Amino acid sequence: MPPEPAAASATQQDAIYAQLRQWVTVGRFQPGERLKIRDLAERLGCGLMPVRAALQRLAAEGALRNVPNAGVVVPKLSPAEFDDLVQMRMLLEGEAAERGALRIDEPGRAALVVLGGRMREALGQGDAAGYLAANEDFQVRLYRAAGSPLLFDLIAALWLKAGPVSNRLFEAPEAAAALKDAHEPTLAALARHDPVGVRLAVERDLFIASQFIRRRLRAIR
Repeated sequence: MPPEPAAASATQQDAIYAQLRQWVTVGRFQPGERLKIRDLAERLGCGLMPVRAALQRLAAEGALRNVPNAGVVVPKLSPAEFDDLVQMRMLLEGEAAERGALRIDEPGRAALVVLGGRMREALGQGDAAGYLAANEDFQVRLYRAAGSPLLFDLIAALWLKAGPVSNRLFEAPEAAAALKDAHEPTLAALARHDPVGVRLAVERDLFIASQFIRRRLRAIR
């Protein structure tokens, strides 16, 4: 039996919301960018209404901002706001990484090794989008292994705020070299069953990446 029209509409709205949320998280949009409903609808192959509803939902979550006479805009972060965000990410993601390392199984570890390879390949090709997508998948798998939906939801909310500035990471030529082995310490700690080592490696990765981004934020103020 086909779904009722209202149910089908709700399903489409949820799908559009999920897609736009993912695009914000992986840095598809730039800080300060105005998001045009018609352009997004064309990219997504849908009508205007589900896009408008998704943008308002993301604005309500703080991922986007309604600006008078400008519409929906991607927020900018001040250096102080960025520092606060990084500190919270290190706190929560370090906890999730340690818990995940305690619970992840061998197939899960193998999947992370594959994703580590994808990240190295993307960096070698200068593929920022590919790196960020593989990095998100790596983090999702590790953090979900922690078995705490609440902890993961808190982290995902921070990712929404961090996503738009994440592309700044690749504006510094030296960043790719620094990130080349970004997850090797994490994978090494996982291989030796060292949850505390995993936590420290994840916190270190976040800190190193944040330094490049912070310098770019200061340079463009």
